[in-house]
Amino acid sequence: MKTVYLSSAYLAPIEYYAKLLAYDKVFIEQHDHYVKQTYRNRCTIAAPDGELVLSIPTVKPDTLKCPLKDIRISDHGNWRHLHWNALSSAYNHTPFFEYYKDDFQPFYEKKHEFLIDFNEELCRLLCSLIDIQPDMERTDMYKIDFTPDEDDFRERIHPKKDYKEEDPDFIVQPYYQVFQERIGFLPNLSIVDLLFNMGPESLLILQRSF
Repeated sequence: MKTVYLSSAYLAPIEYYAKLLAYDKVFIEQHDHYVKQTYRNRCTIAAPDGELVLSIPTVKPDTLKCPLKDIRISDHGNWRHLHWNALSSAYNHTPFFEYYKDDFQPFYEKKHEFLIDFNEELCRLLCSLIDIQPDMERTDMYKIDFTPDEDDFRERIHPKKDYKEEDPDFIVQPYYQVFQERIGFLPNLSIVDLLFNMGPESLLILQRSF
C-alpha cells in the first residue's frame, strides 16, 4: 500500500490532487510548524494578465513555532470578498464556473476559525466534485522516518520550488484555459483552474498526470 504525506493546502495545485488520486493512503500534516508563503494559505489562479496569487491572512501566533492545527484565519483586509471577486472575474467565462460556483461561494461567506479546517472542507468538496475518493486523514504526530512505501511531499509541493525537479513523476497535461490565447498555457495552477475549465473531464487529466 502506497502512502503519501502532504501539507494542508488552500485550493492546492493540480500536482497535489494527482497525489490524492495516485496513493492508497493520504496523511495531511497538522503538526508541522506554520510557515508563510506556502500553499498552506495561498493558491495560484489564472487571471487575464497571467498568474495571480491569493493569500489567506492568518492571526500571528503568540509563539515563534506554532503548529498548523492551531493557526487561525484572520478577517484582515476583507479577504473573503477579494478572493471570491478574483475567482469570479478570472473564471466567469470558463465553461463550468456557473455550474460549480454555488458550491464554492459559501466558503467565502461563512467564517472558519482554523485554517486547517477551512482547507480540509474545501479539499473534500473538490474531491467530491472531481469524483475522487482518497483515504485521507490528519496526522497524529510529526513523522520524520519513512518506509519505502511512504512518500513525503509536505515540503516538496511548494510555490517556491520547481515541481519538475521536486516531482519528476508528475506529468503536466495541457488542457483548455480561458486566457490561453493571450498568455499561453499556465501549468500546475490551483485545482479550481482545472475544474472550472474542464468540469467532469478533470478526473481524466489527473489520471494522466502520474
